[in-house]
Amino acid sequence: MKNEKNNIIEVENLTKIFSDIIAVNSISFGVEKDEIFGFLGPNGAGKTTTIRMLTGLLTPDSGNVLIDDIDIAKDPISAKMKFGVIPEMGNIYVDLTAKQNVVLAGCFYGIPRKELDKKADELLDRFKLLDRRNDPVKTFSKGMKQRVNIASAIVHNPEILFLDEPTSGLDVQSQRLIKEIIIEMNEKGTTVFLTTHNIEEANVLCERVAIINDGRIACIDTPERLKRTFEKIQTVEVAFDRPVDIEPIRAKEFVGDIQKLGGKFKIHTDAPDSVIKYLSDFARERGLVFTSINLLGASLEDAFVRLIEEADDEN
Repeated sequence: MKNEKNNIIEVENLTKIFSDIIAVNSISFGVEKDEIFGFLGPNGAGKTTTIRMLTGLLTPDSGNVLIDDIDIAKDPISAKMKFGVIPEMGNIYVDLTAKQNVVLAGCFYGIPRKELDKKADELLDRFKLLDRRNDPVKTFSKGMKQRVNIASAIVHNPEILFLDEPTSGLDVQSQRLIKEIIIEMNEKGTTVFLTTHNIEEANVLCERVAIINDGRIACIDTPERLKRTFEKIQTVEVAFDRPVDIEPIRAKEFVGDIQKLGGKFKIHTDAPDSVIKYLSDFARERGLVFTSINLLGASLEDAFVRLIEEADDEN
């Protein structure tokens, strides 16, 4: 397999089968050097299986993975020296202190102990954990444990960082800090491969996203181009002054789907003019008052849902 363009990760015809289930079905793509690449998909789509094959934790049934032109199947040690991994389930040692975890990770990469001691303190300070560096990790919150996990993964300044759902279930402060670190590392030259369920997270962080469903790649593009692809998917967001029965709205042929978000209704449609005119009649007939009404363009989430629906229809 020949690496094309400026790809630091190159995947060709990657396949993994468990019993009679095809978890990943002959996928091919490249990740360019220095980009933040998002890997999105619903539960069970093949995201974690793919990242485990890319990082050498799982052997593919067929296909190839190049990490900076190194075949990870043929030379796993050299390939793994190029990257850091933050798995979905953390891999830190809870009986060790925060600093001991970072130092231990650095030892695996051959960093001299004198340099490593300083590096560990700098990282823990950046992650706002310096004052807890000598405390056992088992006393930490989930967000603090994830920060130790990431500090341990980046202690050797990896060229590539693999993150599998890094902010899932974390408090807002920890999420914000981890996103800041991802952006900082990328600006300094680290390529980031990010799997996430969080559409907005991908929209904010990623230069390109791949959407995987049922083990196949549905598409790869920038978040903005994906949204433009589905410009006909408009959203009318409306709220009334009191609760209403939305079934008459749902029954209209120009209404694709309705979501209730708190006191608002999010109406997906390819005919926003018809929806707005109907809502005006709907409110007048029932003596309702609009407290808000907005016409929104397609979001990355809209594009994601539509692409998954189309992929399911094709299968």
